[in-house]
Amino acid sequence: MDLVEVELARVVIHQKGDQQFIHLRERHGSRAFPIVIGFNEVEEINRKLCGVQPPRPLTHDLMGRVFHALGHRLQRVVINELRDSTFYAQLVLAPADAGTSAPAAAEKCVDCRPSDAIALAVQTGAPMYVARPVFDALASD
Repeated sequence: MDLVEVELARVVIHQKGDQQFIHLRERHGSRAFPIVIGFNEVEEINRKLCGVQPPRPLTHDLMGRVFHALGHRLQRVVINELRDSTFYAQLVLAPADAGTSAPAAAEKCVDCRPSDAIALAVQTGAPMYVARPVFDALASD
């Protein structure tokens, strides 16, 4: 699958309303596109970006701890599909001791919402990618 590496370019938080926005920009370019996410997810991403540590682990913290306890790490996030105006993503997990170039056979893919995937990527520093057909259909300068 042809992938475009992206980075979180902007987080837009509206205090009123459920729809929040994050903008993903190609890592080595200027094209970008927004994704609508929920308030809880945007707050979690914003907390991670600001380095705010809650007194007890929240859901995304828990997921990171579960990966670690099971001997895996988040290797990358892939937003792989856009269907009926809904984005789909995958967490790609690799054995924690496999380095950055784990063999594909050792990887495990987990279906998830892009907002959760991005929150985990921000937390762990894992790279984020978008499938080229999805990126090209949405991205603008």
